[in-house]
Amino acid sequence: MRLVKHGLLAALLSVASGNAWAEKTEYTIDPTHTMIIASWNHMGFSNPMANFADASGKLVYDSANPAASTVRVEIPMQSLQSFVPALDNELKGKDFFDVAQYPKAVFTSREVKSLSGDRLEVLGHLQLRGVTRPVTLNVTLNAQGEHPVKQVPAIGFDATGSFRRSDFGMGQFAPLVSDVVELRITVEAHADKK
Repeated sequence: MRLVKHGLLAALLSVASGNAWAEKTEYTIDPTHTMIIASWNHMGFSNPMANFADASGKLVYDSANPAASTVRVEIPMQSLQSFVPALDNELKGKDFFDVAQYPKAVFTSREVKSLSGDRLEVLGHLQLRGVTRPVTLNVTLNAQGEHPVKQVPAIGFDATGSFRRSDFGMGQFAPLVSDVVELRITVEAHADKK
């Protein structure tokens, strides 16, 4: 009888914890575990990359109804690091990101579509250099549950996408340097303690 009671209690706790992650939850992006990598083709010879750090923002995820989910991310453009100081200066200058005049980029979702498994399609708008254009992200949900250290609800995603830099007034050297910039993103976010 005791085993039955313990088994029933375990089952109830399992259902209760499952319901906790099924509800609509707001998360704050953790900039220390979030990276945005941009890459492009250089004259067919190489595919250089740049990292954008210190992203901040909020995402709301509803696992029962992913279409009700939203995300808004701000990226400080001064954080750009290509690991080549001269290139960093060029990319931050007026011919490219013009960081002095446009210090941040913003991505805001407008629609979230649930695909098969843990995959989502997030359609949104990227505001960059004072211009706003549509961008689609192909997203994979990595994990959702209690963070083992912080002991708060946590969630993690990976995403890929792309944009044309000429759409944002940065078409210099195309097509020798690819107009299309590929994005790889990994995001970890935490909710407030319940």
